[in-house]
Amino acid sequence: MTTSSAKPRTPTGLQAAGKRLWADVAGPFELRPDELRVLEAACRSADELARIDEALKGAPVVVRGSQGQDVAHPLLNQALAHRRVLAALIKQLALPDEDGNRVPDALSEKRRNAANIRWAEHNRIKAEQGRG
Repeated sequence: MTTSSAKPRTPTGLQAAGKRLWADVAGPFELRPDELRVLEAACRSADELARIDEALKGAPVVVRGSQGQDVAHPLLNQALAHRRVLAALIKQLALPDEDGNRVPDALSEKRRNAANIRWAEHNRIKAEQGRG
């Protein structure tokens, strides 16, 4: 992904939230075709989340369940699920920060650090064996 003046066409059917996300990402960055598909999925998820949020406006947080018990409004779980999907899709794009550096995936960073520790230990043992 690089910055570019070429702007891909906004997918049809996107609503306001999806169009904003598309413009925010596809405008300043040149994306590969696979990244454009991920971005489109993120935009559609943003639109779905906006519709869920709109439906929840003024709705009670607690509703009656099938057995008459108090339960959380079912759309609350849907909103949470859509937020997680949207976050995962955006993270998958690995967009650069303001300085142009790609934001490292936290898990990848942990794995890299663990590998560096293992190799450092391996090299230390090897060096000791060479002296012995």
